[in-house]
Amino acid sequence: IAASVGQAIEKLGHCQRCRMFAEGELCPVCTSASRDRSLLCVVESPADVDKLMALTDPAKVFLLFDTGHAYFGGAVTPVDLLKKHVQRVVHVHCKDVRPDVIGLARNRNWSFLESVINGAFTVPGDGTVDFAALLAVLHANDYAGWLVVEAEQDPVVAPSYAYADKGYRHLRGLVDRL
Repeated sequence: IAASVGQAIEKLGHCQRCRMFAEGELCPVCTSASRDRSLLCVVESPADVDKLMALTDPAKVFLLFDTGHAYFGGAVTPVDLLKKHVQRVVHVHCKDVRPDVIGLARNRNWSFLESVINGAFTVPGDGTVDFAALLAVLHANDYAGWLVVEAEQDPVVAPSYAYADKGYRHLRGLVDRL
């Protein structure tokens, strides 16, 4: 077994596109003709996240928790997914969601990029994610990393500075009450 592991380590590198393990320049996921090129993440659903966390070393593999992507991937209450893995979280993207637009995206089979352009995401406080509950979980677990205001929306429709400021003010108000 040791020899096999050694050979695998020698052969494996990282995919130049997604940084997953690969034997060549690109991994099989990134070279697949069926892959949605507008997506980088190959771990999407709560079950995917659970499996990744279960199969990896907590001392070596950490989690960037993205509230909007958690919801978009199927975690209707992102705080439940966060609670399971909060000890592995090293960075948080605070992005809100518009469930009605996400519903249209699923019903109309939009790509991720089409979903973004049509307003699936917005800044904290402008959608339905319970950021007070998320921040309470992070605070209770002594999270000391970054909280990044993120929207992934069309800046023509939602001016970047105005929306970033709105998201920041919403989060700042919640953090100040912790």
